[in-house]
Amino acid sequence: MAMVVKNNMSAVSTLNTLNKNSSALAKSLQKVSSGMKINSAADDASGYAISERMRVQIRGLDQSNQNTQNGTSMMKVAEGAVSSTVDILKTLKEKVINAANDTNTDADRATIQKELDQSIDQINDNANVTYNGKYLVDGSKNSEIKNATTTSLTNESLSSDTKSDSTFSELKDRNGNSLNINKLDTITMSVVREGVTKTFSVTGSETLSTLVGKGSDSLQGTIATGSTIGSDIAGDTVSTADGGNALTITAKAAGVTNQISGLTFSVTNTKGQVQKSANAVLDNFTESIRAQNKSADNAITLQVGTKANQSIKVGLTDMRAEALGLQSSTGQTIQIGTQKQANAAINVLDNAVQKALDQQTTIGAVQSRLSYTSSNLTTASENVQSSESTIRDADMAKEMTEYTKNNVLLQAAQSMLAQANQSSSSVLSLLQ
Repeated sequence: MAMVVKNNMSAVSTLNTLNKNSSALAKSLQKVSSGMKINSAADDASGYAISERMRVQIRGLDQSNQNTQNGTSMMKVAEGAVSSTVDILKTLKEKVINAANDTNTDADRATIQKELDQSIDQINDNANVTYNGKYLVDGSKNSEIKNATTTSLTNESLSSDTKSDSTFSELKDRNGNSLNINKLDTITMSVVREGVTKTFSVTGSETLSTLVGKGSDSLQGTIATGSTIGSDIAGDTVSTADGGNALTITAKAAGVTNQISGLTFSVTNTKGQVQKSANAVLDNFTESIRAQNKSADNAITLQVGTKANQSIKVGLTDMRAEALGLQSSTGQTIQIGTQKQANAAINVLDNAVQKALDQQTTIGAVQSRLSYTSSNLTTASENVQSSESTIRDADMAKEMTEYTKNNVLLQAAQSMLAQANQSSSSVLSLLQ
């Protein structure tokens, strides 16, 4: 090799190696200090892109989980309000049963009425509960109701061949057994609407349509007697559970204001004795369609996924006393001033309890679903994070080994560069 002084190629080559070792050491130092083997796209372009996409997904999953937990908290607030209302309705049922007992004087019933009024007022307070400023069970969070619905009360205990023009003395139960209603027996119908109880009577020789027609200011004059009950909030036809014929009585008009909150039938013989067997069948009307007002879609939407439309919609119905049939739009509460009013109020409370329990069931089902959703999101987040860790996180033992190697190589290169720089000085001996 020629001896030159202008270009020390050994030093240049050693310097290049030194720079490479320095760069490698810097990268190792960055990996060890950050704990990540990919710190920028330059380290691994495709790996960096995949890792960042996974990080976006992880943050989305964690936020969705937080949304789910917030939704659960909201449902707990709503459930607490409805639960309190159910407890109040239980107490009111006791009170109206008490008021229906003729051991009470009119003054006693007036006292019970005051307690009933206060409890109904508390039900309205419960319905005005809020979460983060949002009212929940006051009817403002209904699902879409395309058309106002009409109260339908259905009796599936009567014979399937019962007609609207059947006389009461001809009535039979579902098994075809006669109700043993005499033509001279008295059949009384009590209708509760807007807090007012109206009572109508006919004899056993008259027809169902005749008695229903007497309450035509609240009830439709004709009775439907097939398997079709009416239309629900979506406008779909509602039929009996078994598809068999049943007796259905509907309110005169649609909407909460026109709802029938209670319908009671009572049969007494010529001696004034209650015909219990007949009553058990004839008075077995249950609310098959609940009266509701037309409403836009105001249901609560809970975003529980990382993609658009991955959500749970929750419609909360109206839990105010008016919607439960306990109070009129003008504030008139159900009355129990007389034995007949108190007796009719028993069915009103039964219907109200069923409405509240239906809402409580809906809320409970949503809470259960949100719990499963939260567990699923937590598991998904953990698994995606594990995958992201495999791509991005550094194996510290491996990186420390690499760091030590690069550190030694850098020091060796520095030492050799010093030696290479000294090699040119040997030419000076030739110049002496």
